[in-house]
Amino acid sequence: MELEDIGGKIRASLDAKNKAREIALPKARQVIRSCSVAIRAVHREKYEEATKHLDEAKAHLVEAQNVLKDYPQIYFAGFLQDAEKEYSEGRTTFALVTGAPLPEPDELGIGYPPYLSGLGEAMGELRRHILDIIRRGKLTEGERFLTIMDDVYYFLISFDYPDALTPGLRRITDLARSVMEKTRGDLTTAMRQHDLRNAMDRLEGKLSASR
Repeated sequence: MELEDIGGKIRASLDAKNKAREIALPKARQVIRSCSVAIRAVHREKYEEATKHLDEAKAHLVEAQNVLKDYPQIYFAGFLQDAEKEYSEGRTTFALVTGAPLPEPDELGIGYPPYLSGLGEAMGELRRHILDIIRRGKLTEGERFLTIMDDVYYFLISFDYPDALTPGLRRITDLARSVMEKTRGDLTTAMRQHDLRNAMDRLEGKLSASR
């Protein structure tokens, strides 16, 4: 009888945790999907659509957070932090590209480590935006966004903490640096090509005038 009583309490507790996990896990996955669609919309300059999907992601994230708030073992198991990181990436990408104020983690309702990781991963999206700018010939604007990348990178490396406190941040920051340097090289090459074309056009103009 004692084992049955003990087993009943344990089973009830585990059933409740498992039910919460089964509710939260698909919500977290939906957050990631919605943020991915939102980022794609940002690159297509469909900002209203991006906002709609980011708002959807927020609603799913809050639901997942609420259902897990009494179960910290599951709350911090990792999948919810992945969703928070993707939400951070979506919101910070939107802000950096559109020039909106950068949202704070408390404003987004997410943990500080996922916020930092999401901001770091947004550097890849900012590189994509800069490459689009280069293709349109807006090199000065590209320089401005490269400066933003530089600022974000130096902000991230200021958080020199053990991986136990900021999981994965050091790796993400290293990748952000690599992305930034590649982008700097691409922009420098594009600017030199632009200057060369201008010089050739000027020379051709002078030769034509002297004929």
